[in-house]
Amino acid sequence: MIKCNNSYYRSLPTGEAAFFIAFHKQNIMKNLITRSITGILFVAVILGAIWYSQVSFRGLILITTILCLLEFYRLVNENISRWILYGDILGGTYLVGVLFLIPNMQSGLPAIYTFIPYLIYLLYSFIIRLYLKEENPIASWGHSFLGQVYIALPLGLLSFIAYPPLAAEYLLMPYNALLVIAFFSFIWINDTGAYIVGCTIGKHRLFERISPKKSWEGFFGGLAFSLLLGWVWSTQCSFLNMGQWIGLSAVVSIFSTWGDLCESLLKRTLNVKDSGNILPGHGGLLDRLDSVFLASPATVIYLYLLS
Repeated sequence: MIKCNNSYYRSLPTGEAAFFIAFHKQNIMKNLITRSITGILFVAVILGAIWYSQVSFRGLILITTILCLLEFYRLVNENISRWILYGDILGGTYLVGVLFLIPNMQSGLPAIYTFIPYLIYLLYSFIIRLYLKEENPIASWGHSFLGQVYIALPLGLLSFIAYPPLAAEYLLMPYNALLVIAFFSFIWINDTGAYIVGCTIGKHRLFERISPKKSWEGFFGGLAFSLLLGWVWSTQCSFLNMGQWIGLSAVVSIFSTWGDLCESLLKRTLNVKDSGNILPGHGGLLDRLDSVFLASPATVIYLYLLS
């Protein structure tokens, strides 16, 4: 007799139940293969762009910004006006571009004129609502500026990780591909460790109201994996000492978890499972980059406190 926890399957004749169970397992395997291939390609593209050159890295971040903003604004408002959508995407992309220029400028702070186009976007964002018949312009303003702060700003701040202030003279800082790779590796190992430990021994819910499957055991498992990887990085790269590497791994681990939870809160509020479908088996870009949105600013703060 075939045992199955699903009451629907138990109500079926043995032959039919066996068929549906086999079909279900086949779908799970196909989805696992799809997720694995997509995940490998996703990581390969990121690592390849970071390692190849600073130009390819900047290009990847700009393209990612456009796609993430497009996904976010369509997620929070399905009926968003194209006048608002295009303006928000242009504004956010420009902000990322400016932030990538700052570490390579001759002075510590960029001249104000570099921000003039972004100020024009902010003015446009307010004024355009006067001419659009929106039911709730306040919510619309909130959506626009949330996308800038939640997505564009953190992605732009990756430039301060790529050009870190690790010396007393930090003007015209060299591109540090290894530090960016380390940043992403901490995020990925934290996710992996949290998943493995959480699935194995996870019992105590971390944030059941927002993400019922996450556990405290998974959180500390991910943190432990990250700390271990931080120690490994310290044995290979000397531009940070062991304590600084372990501290960086802890910062990324903790804030990437909070970033994941914030994305879960957003999706739960909007009553959606995935932010999009651009990545087969994984959902949207926001689903895969949610950890970056909080870990990036936290890492920049940490690096500047070290300088």
